[in-house]
Amino acid sequence: MPINNYDGNTFVAFLDISGFKELMRTGKKAWKALDRLYQCGYEILRNQNNECRVEGIFISDSGVLFVRRNNQIIPNTAESLKSLLVIIKRVNERMRENDFMLITSIAYGKFRYQERIEFEGIEKNPIYGNAYVSAFLDNENGKPKIQPGQCRIVRENLPSNITQVIEQNQDDGIFRMIRKRGDDNKHFYYYWMVNDPLEIERFEQDYKNAYNLKYAGMLKALKGNRH
Repeated sequence: MPINNYDGNTFVAFLDISGFKELMRTGKKAWKALDRLYQCGYEILRNQNNECRVEGIFISDSGVLFVRRNNQIIPNTAESLKSLLVIIKRVNERMRENDFMLITSIAYGKFRYQERIEFEGIEKNPIYGNAYVSAFLDNENGKPKIQPGQCRIVRENLPSNITQVIEQNQDDGIFRMIRKRGDDNKHFYYYWMVNDPLEIERFEQDYKNAYNLKYAGMLKALKGNRH
Protein backbone atom coordinates (compact mmCIF):
# COMPACT_ATOMS: atom_id res chain seq x y z
CA MET A 1 0.00 0.00 0.00
CA PRO A 2 1.56 3.31 -1.06
CA ILE A 3 2.26 6.02 1.50
CA ASN A 4 0.78 9.45 0.85
CA ASN A 5 3.01 12.50 1.11
CA TYR A 6 3.39 13.96 4.58
CA ASP A 7 4.71 17.28 5.86
CA GLY A 8 4.40 18.27 9.51
CA ASN A 9 5.57 17.77 13.07
CA THR A 10 5.37 14.23 14.32
CA PHE A 11 7.18 11.35 16.00
CA VAL A 12 9.62 9.37 13.87
CA ALA A 13 11.23 6.07 14.77
CA PHE A 14 14.33 4.62 13.15
CA LEU A 15 14.90 0.94 13.82
CA ASP A 16 17.27 -1.67 12.53
CA ILE A 17 18.26 -5.28 13.10
CA SER A 18 20.88 -5.61 15.81
CA GLY A 19 24.03 -7.40 14.68
CA PHE A 20 23.00 -7.55 11.04
CA LYS A 21 26.58 -7.25 9.79
CA GLU A 22 27.44 -10.41 11.69
CA LEU A 23 24.37 -12.14 10.28
CA MET A 24 25.63 -11.31 6.79
CA ARG A 25 28.47 -13.77 7.38
CA THR A 26 25.85 -16.50 7.11
CA GLY A 27 23.62 -15.40 4.27
CA LYS A 28 20.64 -17.61 5.12
CA LYS A 29 20.20 -16.10 8.58
CA ALA A 30 20.52 -12.56 7.21
CA TRP A 31 17.82 -13.23 4.61
CA LYS A 32 15.62 -14.77 7.29
CA ALA A 33 16.02 -11.66 9.46
CA LEU A 34 15.08 -9.37 6.57
CA ASP A 35 12.12 -11.53 5.62
CA ARG A 36 10.79 -11.51 9.19
CA LEU A 37 11.27 -7.74 9.57
CA TYR A 38 9.46 -6.92 6.32
CA GLN A 39 6.70 -9.45 6.88
CA CYS A 40 5.85 -8.57 10.47
CA GLY A 41 6.40 -4.86 9.84
CA TYR A 42 3.94 -4.64 6.98
CA GLU A 43 1.41 -6.94 8.63
CA ILE A 44 1.38 -4.90 11.83
CA LEU A 45 1.17 -1.57 10.01
CA ARG A 46 -1.65 -2.84 7.82
CA ASN A 47 -3.81 -4.02 10.71
CA GLN A 48 -4.43 -0.74 12.54
CA ASN A 49 -7.64 0.88 13.69
CA ASN A 50 -6.18 3.80 15.65
CA GLU A 51 -7.02 7.43 15.01
CA CYS A 52 -3.28 8.09 14.97
CA ARG A 53 -2.06 5.88 12.16
CA VAL A 54 1.54 4.72 12.06
CA GLU A 55 3.05 4.40 8.59
CA GLY A 56 6.49 3.31 7.50
CA ILE A 57 8.92 1.97 4.98
CA PHE A 58 11.54 -0.76 5.29
CA ILE A 59 14.86 -0.56 3.50
CA SER A 60 17.63 -3.15 3.84
CA ASP A 61 17.89 -3.98 7.56
CA SER A 62 16.16 -0.78 8.70
CA GLY A 63 12.71 0.73 9.07
CA VAL A 64 11.40 4.28 9.33
CA LEU A 65 8.05 4.72 11.09
CA PHE A 66 6.08 7.94 11.55
CA VAL A 67 2.66 8.92 12.88
CA ARG A 68 -0.08 10.40 10.71
CA ARG A 69 -3.12 11.60 12.64
CA ASN A 70 -6.26 11.17 10.55
CA ASN A 71 -7.77 14.40 9.22
CA GLN A 72 -5.41 16.57 11.28
CA ILE A 73 -2.25 18.36 10.20
CA ILE A 74 -0.71 18.57 13.68
CA PRO A 75 -0.96 15.30 15.65
CA ASN A 76 -1.88 15.23 19.31
CA THR A 77 1.54 14.48 20.73
CA ALA A 78 0.55 12.12 23.56
CA GLU A 79 -1.78 9.98 21.46
CA SER A 80 0.68 9.98 18.57
CA LEU A 81 3.52 8.71 20.73
CA LYS A 82 1.31 6.06 22.32
CA SER A 83 0.29 4.77 18.89
CA LEU A 84 3.92 4.58 17.80
CA LEU A 85 4.98 2.77 20.98
CA VAL A 86 2.26 0.15 20.51
CA ILE A 87 3.53 -0.59 17.01
CA ILE A 88 7.15 -0.70 18.15
CA LYS A 89 6.25 -3.17 20.91
CA ARG A 90 4.47 -5.45 18.44
CA VAL A 91 7.30 -5.41 15.91
CA ASN A 92 9.90 -6.10 18.60
CA GLU A 93 7.87 -8.96 20.03
CA ARG A 94 7.44 -10.58 16.63
CA MET A 95 11.16 -10.29 15.89
CA ARG A 96 11.99 -11.68 19.34
CA GLU A 97 9.84 -14.72 18.60
CA ASN A 98 12.17 -15.40 15.68
CA ASP A 99 15.33 -14.86 17.77
CA PHE A 100 16.20 -11.45 16.33
CA MET A 101 16.67 -8.16 18.19
CA LEU A 102 16.09 -4.59 17.07
CA ILE A 103 17.44 -1.25 18.22
CA THR A 104 15.04 1.68 18.00
CA SER A 105 15.43 5.45 18.37
CA ILE A 106 12.48 7.86 18.45
CA ALA A 107 12.58 11.62 17.89
CA TYR A 108 10.01 14.41 17.53
CA GLY A 109 10.08 17.28 15.09
CA LYS A 110 9.60 18.33 11.50
CA PHE A 111 9.20 15.46 9.07
CA ARG A 112 8.48 15.35 5.36
CA TYR A 113 7.93 12.27 3.23
CA GLN A 114 7.53 12.61 -0.51
CA GLU A 115 6.98 9.78 -2.93
CA ARG A 116 8.53 10.44 -6.30
CA ILE A 117 9.23 8.31 -9.36
CA GLU A 118 11.97 9.80 -11.51
CA PHE A 119 12.52 7.07 -14.10
CA GLU A 120 10.51 4.06 -15.11
CA GLY A 121 11.44 1.16 -12.86
CA ILE A 122 13.45 3.30 -10.43
CA GLU A 123 11.55 4.54 -7.38
CA LYS A 124 12.95 7.11 -4.96
CA ASN A 125 11.32 8.11 -1.69
CA PRO A 126 12.91 11.27 -0.28
CA ILE A 127 12.70 11.64 3.48
CA TYR A 128 13.51 14.98 5.09
CA GLY A 129 13.27 16.61 8.49
CA ASN A 130 15.07 17.03 11.75
CA ALA A 131 13.04 14.25 13.40
CA TYR A 132 14.31 11.64 10.97
CA VAL A 133 17.89 12.90 11.19
CA SER A 134 17.78 12.94 15.00
CA ALA A 135 16.41 9.40 15.20
CA PHE A 136 18.89 8.09 12.63
CA LEU A 137 21.94 9.72 14.21
CA ASP A 138 20.95 8.57 17.69
CA ASN A 139 20.57 5.03 16.43
CA GLU A 140 23.94 5.09 14.67
CA ASN A 141 26.15 7.25 16.87
CA GLY A 142 24.18 8.31 19.96
CA LYS A 143 25.85 8.41 23.37
CA PRO A 144 25.64 6.21 25.30
CA LYS A 145 25.63 3.61 22.56
CA ILE A 146 22.22 2.02 22.20
CA GLN A 147 22.19 -1.68 23.07
CA PRO A 148 20.45 -4.64 21.39
CA GLY A 149 16.75 -4.74 22.17
CA GLN A 150 16.59 -1.18 23.50
CA CYS A 151 14.12 1.46 22.41
CA ARG A 152 14.74 5.04 23.50
CA ILE A 153 13.31 8.49 22.93
CA VAL A 154 15.54 11.48 22.19
CA ARG A 155 14.72 14.19 24.75
CA GLU A 156 15.86 17.07 22.56
CA ASN A 157 12.81 18.79 20.96
CA LEU A 158 10.45 16.51 22.91
CA PRO A 159 7.19 18.38 23.67
CA SER A 160 7.10 19.62 27.26
CA ASN A 161 3.78 17.90 28.00
CA ILE A 162 5.31 14.53 27.09
CA THR A 163 8.36 15.15 29.27
CA GLN A 164 6.13 16.18 32.19
CA VAL A 165 3.89 13.12 31.94
CA ILE A 166 6.90 10.78 31.87
CA GLU A 167 8.90 12.46 34.63
CA GLN A 168 5.94 12.84 36.97
CA ASN A 169 4.54 9.39 36.18
CA GLN A 170 1.12 10.88 35.44
CA ASP A 171 -0.02 8.24 32.92
CA ASP A 172 -1.64 4.92 33.83
CA GLY A 173 -1.04 3.34 30.43
CA ILE A 174 1.89 2.65 28.16
CA PHE A 175 3.84 5.71 29.36
CA ARG A 176 4.37 3.86 32.66
CA MET A 177 6.90 1.74 30.78
CA ILE A 178 9.10 4.77 30.00
CA ARG A 179 11.93 5.65 32.32
CA LYS A 180 15.11 7.65 32.60
CA ARG A 181 18.04 5.22 32.69
CA GLY A 182 21.10 5.71 34.89
CA ASP A 183 23.04 8.91 34.23
CA ASP A 184 21.72 9.28 30.69
CA ASN A 185 20.01 12.69 30.53
CA LYS A 186 19.62 12.69 26.75
CA HIS A 187 17.02 9.94 26.49
CA PHE A 188 13.99 8.25 27.93
CA TYR A 189 13.92 4.45 27.59
CA TYR A 190 10.80 2.53 26.60
CA TYR A 191 10.65 -0.93 28.18
CA TRP A 192 8.52 -2.66 25.55
CA MET A 193 9.56 -6.09 26.86
CA VAL A 194 7.65 -5.76 30.17
CA ASN A 195 3.94 -5.43 30.87
CA ASP A 196 4.20 -3.91 34.34
CA PRO A 197 6.49 -1.09 35.51
CA LEU A 198 7.39 -3.19 38.54
CA GLU A 199 9.19 -5.57 36.14
CA ILE A 200 11.57 -2.89 34.83
CA GLU A 201 14.11 -3.18 37.64
CA ARG A 202 14.23 -6.97 37.31
CA PHE A 203 14.70 -6.72 33.57
CA GLU A 204 17.56 -4.25 33.98
CA GLN A 205 19.30 -6.61 36.39
CA ASP A 206 18.82 -9.58 34.06
CA TYR A 207 20.14 -7.54 31.14
CA LYS A 208 23.18 -6.45 33.15
CA ASN A 209 23.84 -10.05 34.18
CA ALA A 210 23.69 -11.17 30.54
CA TYR A 211 26.22 -8.49 29.60
CA ASN A 212 28.54 -9.56 32.42
CA LEU A 213 28.34 -13.18 31.29
CA LYS A 214 29.30 -12.11 27.78
CA TYR A 215 32.29 -10.19 29.17
CA ALA A 216 33.27 -13.16 31.32
CA GLY A 217 33.13 -15.40 28.26
CA MET A 218 35.45 -13.09 26.34
CA LEU A 219 37.88 -13.00 29.27
CA LYS A 220 37.81 -16.80 29.51
CA ALA A 221 38.61 -17.09 25.80
CA LEU A 222 41.54 -14.70 26.19
CA LYS A 223 42.91 -16.62 29.16
CA GLY A 224 42.48 -19.89 27.34
CA ASN A 225 44.82 -18.73 24.56
CA ARG A 226 47.77 -17.84 26.79
CA HIS A 227 51.09 -19.54 25.94
